[in-house]
This record gives sequence, C-alpha cells and structure tokens, in this order.
Amino acid sequence: MKTAVWLSALLALAYAEPTVHFKEEFSDGDAWTSRWVESKHKSDYGKFKLNAGKFYGDAEKDKGLQTSQDARFYALSANFDSFSNKDKTLVIQYTVKHEQNIDCGGAYVKVFPSSLDQAAMHGDSQYNIMFGPDICGPPTKKVHVIFNYKGKNVQINKDIRCKDDQYTHLYTLIVRPDNTYEVKIDNSKVESGSLEEDWDFLPPKKIKDPEAKKPDDWDERPKIDDPEDTKPEDWEKPEHIPDPDAVKPEDWDEEMDGEWEPPVIQNPEYKGEWKPKQIDNPDYKGKWVHPEIDNPEYVEEPNLYLYDSFANIGLELWQVKSGTIFDNFLITDCEKHAEEYGNETWGATKDAEKKMKELQEEEDRKKQEEEDKKRKEEGGDEPEEEDDDDEAGKVDKDELEEEEDDEEDDDDNEIPNKDEL
Repeated sequence: MKTAVWLSALLALAYAEPTVHFKEEFSDGDAWTSRWVESKHKSDYGKFKLNAGKFYGDAEKDKGLQTSQDARFYALSANFDSFSNKDKTLVIQYTVKHEQNIDCGGAYVKVFPSSLDQAAMHGDSQYNIMFGPDICGPPTKKVHVIFNYKGKNVQINKDIRCKDDQYTHLYTLIVRPDNTYEVKIDNSKVESGSLEEDWDFLPPKKIKDPEAKKPDDWDERPKIDDPEDTKPEDWEKPEHIPDPDAVKPEDWDEEMDGEWEPPVIQNPEYKGEWKPKQIDNPDYKGKWVHPEIDNPEYVEEPNLYLYDSFANIGLELWQVKSGTIFDNFLITDCEKHAEEYGNETWGATKDAEKKMKELQEEEDRKKQEEEDKKRKEEGGDEPEEEDDDDEAGKVDKDELEEEEDDEEDDDDNEIPNKDEL
C-alpha cells in the first residue's frame, strides 16, 4: 500500500502542471501599456514601441517592445503576483533581437522583489537577479548573470559570450534549489555549474595558514652551477677587434683628421660570457606550497538560490543605437515548459525571419547595382568639352553626389551624447 501511494505521488509530481508566474507575448496590441509601467525617476527616458521590426518570421507573433530613441536610458517594468522560489526551480526566459546591429547597449532584464516602486525604478533600484546580453564594442559581448546577495550585486566569475548578430535569440536562465544553474541560448546550454563555485557569494573555504612560512633552508632550485666546472684558459677573447683588412685611406690627413684607427669588427673567436654548466641540485626540495587551513569566516549556505519575493520584471538599461526588440517573456518553475515555449515562439519563426532578411539584402544589393549602373550611364552623357570659364570650376558630378551622400550619412549617424539629451 505504501509503495502504491509513493508511486502515485511520483506520477502526480511528474505530470504536475508547470507554474507560470509571468508570460508576455504582446499579442493584444497596445494593451501592453496597461501592464507595463514607465518609470518617472527621470523625465527623458527613451520610449518603447510595439513593433516586429523590418524583418520577421511572423508579422504579429514577432511583435515586441522595441527601443526607439538613440542614446537614451530606458526604464519600464511589469508586475506579477509575488512568489518565492523556495524548494523550486526558477526559470527566467525571453527573446532579444538587435535589429539595429547594436554597437553599445544593454538588453538584459532585472527581476525585482515586491518592494520595488515601479514609478521610481532606476539604475540603483535593488533587484534580485539581472540576466541577459550586454554589448559595448568588441571587448564587451557578454551575458550578465548577477545575483543580489545580502545587498551586494555579485557577478558570475565566468565569461559567457552573447549573440551579436541582428537575428532574434532566446535567452534562458535556470536556477535550481540544489544551488546549481544553467544558462541557455537558443535552447542550447552554453554554461552551467555551482552557484557557490561560480560566484563570490561566500568567503573561500580554505585560506593560507598565516602561521606557516617557508623554512630558511628550503631550496627551490632544480638546477645549480657545477662547482667542479672551471672556465677554460683561452676563453677570454674581446668581443670586437680592429678590422685586419682595413687600410688607411690615401687621402687621410692626420693633421686635419686626427690619428687614423681601423674600424672594429665582431671577433670571430669571441665566446661570450662564460657560465658553468648546470647540474641537478642535490638539495632541491621542490616548490614550497603554502599550507592551507579551514577559513574560520566561511559558513556554509544551503540557500544561495533562494529569494523570498519575486514580483516585478524590468527593462532598465542604456542604449546608444536603438532598435532592440524584447519579446516572449516567461518566468516559470519548469525547465521543460520553458524549452517547449521557446520552441513554440522563437523556434517557430526564426527560420522565416532569417529568410526574409536574406531576401531584403538581395533586393538591396540589386537596387544598389542598378543605381550604380544608372549613375555611370548618366555620367557618360556629359559633354566632352566645356567653355574655358566653366573649366576652372569644373566638378565631377559623381564626386559631388558622393560628397553629398557622405554628408547625409554623417548627419544620420551623428548621435548626441548623453549630456546633450
């Protein structure tokens, strides 16, 4: 009877419905504005708009929140029923699309406790977990995984590289009650391990024994000079000698030029600095290793994973070039459900998105070729001769058009700095 009850409990656990704490697909148009709150901490936060972008797999399903203003901070959050992840797996997942080919900006999310004041959210608002990609030039292309532990934000010790192309990618963080974690990109594991080992939450278990020191007679030299080896008598030769083949020039005037001295050359018999040969050190004891002892400040913490309250998810970030699209947010306690949801959303449209972008690029290439051809043809119709008065101020038409295009491009690419906004 007990066995049957035990088996029933296992089956119930296996087939239990996953708990979804938060899900956002932006499938109901502008209704998202009633669920997401823009912070009023600053008056010039950048605006989000609902958009699928210039290329997509599905015009409706791929709509998400897109940053729309360059060189701005953004601060937007959504609330959900507060929960604790005690004895539960925590999964945070969402998609990111850097359609603008981002050069510098964050695309991470922050998950906050119930104490967050959404209307006043800002960069110093205390969060539980910060997760997601951050790009700023070639050196910084990483996935942040930061936990707030006892009021201090602690970054992962590993370098997790994020995706830096223009396509949509799925980012997943899994935190388990056994104090292990996993980071996935596009439903494939890219990193995993132990919370205690990969973050500096706690002092080290072992420290160097402060009472120990290397003995004075400890010899760490594997090789020593051979005391029996002596320098040969004929070893000492000068490094440079007068050139024996040099001849004083016939027109050398010692009164004018001084006493003639032949130039010097490298001595072929020079052997360099003599050093005795090396032999094994009979007193060699190996490299001294500082002994370690248990760290008296270390206290085991079985609940590194645990937070009493999750109640808000926010996009609090800075972007130089706008255009990133955030979509398909999910917070759940089930790894399998998150994987399936990722396949149903990101997985269902990623191939069509890529195909649409490739077609657009091909069309742009053909259009550019046609414009180049037309420009050359128009340039060939120019008269071969011009009046003398016009010749002095003659400017090649193609060069003028290219200069005008360059000026327009420069105006388009000029981004005000943060202080000018």
